[in-house]
Amino acid sequence: MAKVAGKFLAFTSVAGVAGFGSFLFLTRKSRFVPVTLINDSVLTSSHFKKFNPNQNTPILHDLCIRRVPFKEIKPELLTQDGKLAEAFCAGVWSGFGYEIQRRYLARKYRSQETAAQLWDPAELAASTYPVGTQITDHFEVISRTPSSIAVRSGDSPRNSGVRASDGVFEMTAVVNEAEGVAEFGLKSVFFQGEGKGDGSSIPSHIAFAHRLYTKLWMESALRKKVLR
Repeated sequence: MAKVAGKFLAFTSVAGVAGFGSFLFLTRKSRFVPVTLINDSVLTSSHFKKFNPNQNTPILHDLCIRRVPFKEIKPELLTQDGKLAEAFCAGVWSGFGYEIQRRYLARKYRSQETAAQLWDPAELAASTYPVGTQITDHFEVISRTPSSIAVRSGDSPRNSGVRASDGVFEMTAVVNEAEGVAEFGLKSVFFQGEGKGDGSSIPSHIAFAHRLYTKLWMESALRKKVLR
């Protein structure tokens, strides 16, 4: 588990390159909210049960949200069911928040074998992300609804079996007509797939870095594809 956590920290630490003060200002409108193990959309899914046959408790489970007034959102995204979540998802992968990790994965894994996957910012921005879409040899779309798109993470999608370390990342966009806002969410669930978990959790400094990175993804996604 230490090896997995080390790799995760290497990715999530990139949030610091912009300067911590500027980063805090940029992401000030995003916040983490409490999550529950009961009736959670990821934990109750058939995918989670398949990937986690021993029902191990997640080593990390969190949710970042950002509320945006309709007046700040591109109007065409509010007129067709599902377009808001789709644009948000495209913004996550094509935005500046994912750029360093995207370049790293491309240098390491882009090849003839992974040529059918999404790699370039233009195609990441244009995709509609149907189920089965593979992203930079590290994510795969496993489910989608009009308000959510979930991807499996933690290893190459070419490894479709139960994994030692696994994860599900869910992007949501829910319209609240009564309040005139859309609520965007980034939910992360990381867990041990193989064997029986020992009840451990991700070290606090890695969980902190992960939250910084999640906030960066939130802001870059909205700026890239959603905001006017």
